[in-house]
Amino acid sequence: MSAAHYHVYVIELSPRAWDVPRFRRANPDYMFNKPLVYVGMTGLDPDIRFDRHKAGVQSNRFAREFGLRLLPDLYGQYNPMPFEVARKMEVELALALRRKGYGVWQA
Repeated sequence: MSAAHYHVYVIELSPRAWDVPRFRRANPDYMFNKPLVYVGMTGLDPDIRFDRHKAGVQSNRFAREFGLRLLPDLYGQYNPMPFEVARKMEVELALALRRKGYGVWQA
């Protein structure tokens, strides 16, 4: 298996995620015309990882309860990559989206 088989991914979340106080506190500059998203990284194909979140397998609460669909336009150009690059890219992508006004959860 290639060393560059890790992926970052972005899941669009239901607007109901905004009702969770922790989410609101993490996004004080959220612009209400932007999506709410979850940003993650995985060694799996992002489609498989999304399905695992929804099935409750090593899932994040926001991705499991509020995840609607993947948003590959926001991450596809970065994949695949080595583990350390993906680990850093997950944080950088979450910060970049938050700066653009997205509501972001990144665990």
